[in-house]
Amino acid sequence: MKQPYVINIDVSILDDLRHRLAATRWTNEINNDKWEAGTNAAYLKGLCHYWLHDFDWKKNETFLNSFSHFKTAIDKEGIHFIHEKGKGKTSVPLLLIHGYPDSFMRFLKVIPLLVAPDDDGFSFDVVVPSIPGYGFSDIPTSPGMNPKRIASLFAKLMTEELGYSSFIVHGGDWGSTIAEQIAVNNSQILKGIHLTDIPWRHLFSISPDALTASEKKYVQTGQQWSQTEGGYAVIQSTKPQSLAYGLNDSPVGLAAWLIEKFFSWSGCDGKLENTFTKDELLTNLTIYWATQTITSTVRLYYEAAVSIQQEEKSMEIKKVEVPTGVAIFPQDVVPAPREFAERLFNVQQWTEMPRGGHFTAMEQPDLFAGDVRKFAKLLSVG
Repeated sequence: MKQPYVINIDVSILDDLRHRLAATRWTNEINNDKWEAGTNAAYLKGLCHYWLHDFDWKKNETFLNSFSHFKTAIDKEGIHFIHEKGKGKTSVPLLLIHGYPDSFMRFLKVIPLLVAPDDDGFSFDVVVPSIPGYGFSDIPTSPGMNPKRIASLFAKLMTEELGYSSFIVHGGDWGSTIAEQIAVNNSQILKGIHLTDIPWRHLFSISPDALTASEKKYVQTGQQWSQTEGGYAVIQSTKPQSLAYGLNDSPVGLAAWLIEKFFSWSGCDGKLENTFTKDELLTNLTIYWATQTITSTVRLYYEAAVSIQQEEKSMEIKKVEVPTGVAIFPQDVVPAPREFAERLFNVQQWTEMPRGGHFTAMEQPDLFAGDVRKFAKLLSVG
């Protein structure tokens, strides 16, 4: 049964964080003004100086606690989630699933927009869980916490714990893969799926001979991106434990590893604070640091890779027949063409956004919320 949950990071953890920041042993840097080789030293030093001297965690913690947090056990796994009821005459359940390297924070800007009624009195009951091993959900203690398993936990959260007979699910990054798994294995409980990217594994799942010209270009771009930008995923999919020792021990190392993705995957146009405030970046980082969840977050890549390898011989592409809406943001990692998405999903709404990157709900909350609302009303669920 769900219980109210209050975020309260112990002062001793914050004191230890400051001590480690102050004792950082900085490394050298060569020709990295545009972040070509990874996180830029000057920016990182400025961010960590602010983290040490000016960042007020308790102020940001108070803001986080202004939302309705809960925790419950699903199949003995502790799941943290936000549950905000809609304020309209008609409210549709909406499950929002985040990705990496963010957290439930991805959706905080859109929750007020979605629970508010429109002119027709239509709103959403919004549920934002933390993926197991992320944020304030429990850290898995045994193997097998892969997207299929997480999808099962979230389906039970919505139906068995919260009592919804059906709902809409949105996902981006890992959230899109988890949403797809809910649709594949529990389609009867879904009214619709809304995605901001097509699950990454499908880049390599279709024979090149079967692809159209635009699809071939998409796959080629994705493969090139994997060669130049995908090293993090290779490490996290193969040797996550070796990486995790350093990231769990050094807040500057953790910041460098995660912040680079916000820079390169977002629509910040070369300046992070065009899109994210320091407080937003550091609140997300402090959640990772205080909960010591970097090991379990990077391990999700390993668990997904293991599950794909185990299913490889029998795995066939199953087109999802649940009505699907896709919002493509132009500065996302590798935006998919519509015909590729239509091979995999029953696409009923396709939106090509004018701006925005991978962290869509954080970057462009109005565009994101508007597209989700448009899709829900298209389904006539109101």
